Amino acid sequence: MTPQLDFIGMIVTDMAASVAFYRRLGLDFPADSDQQEHVEAALPNGLRLALDTEALVKSFHSEWTPPTSRGRLGIAFSCADPTEVDTIYDELVAAGYHGEKKPWDAFWGQRYAIVHDPDGNSVDLYAALPTATP
Repeated sequence: MTPQLDFIGMIVTDMAASVAFYRRLGLDFPADSDQQEHVEAALPNGLRLALDTEALVKSFHSEWTPPTSRGRLGIAFSCADPTEVDTIYDELVAAGYHGEKKPWDAFWGQRYAIVHDPDGNSVDLYAALPTATP
């Protein structure tokens, strides 16, 4: 058997803040997730995104320490169209999240933007640009 990617796990500093952020991006966590040490959201493609508190990780890996720099993990969310990229980016920044890079038309044919989740992980938003007609 070949191993199959099934689960993406992230260690978070503040569960409530992280759950609130990812809910704004449409992930469905159980109602009491902000009070838990481990939560999962099923993704449409069958994967699961899990959030674990630092305390939970330290409970079974006492030598673990949080990384000292940002950007060790990046995830991306596909948006319906370029306008949605702009809207979601603006909503997240207005809600107090760090906007790393404002929406732009990337040379590879997508509207693209980058925000940071509460732990500083890069979260990209993208949508295909309309193709030019000759």
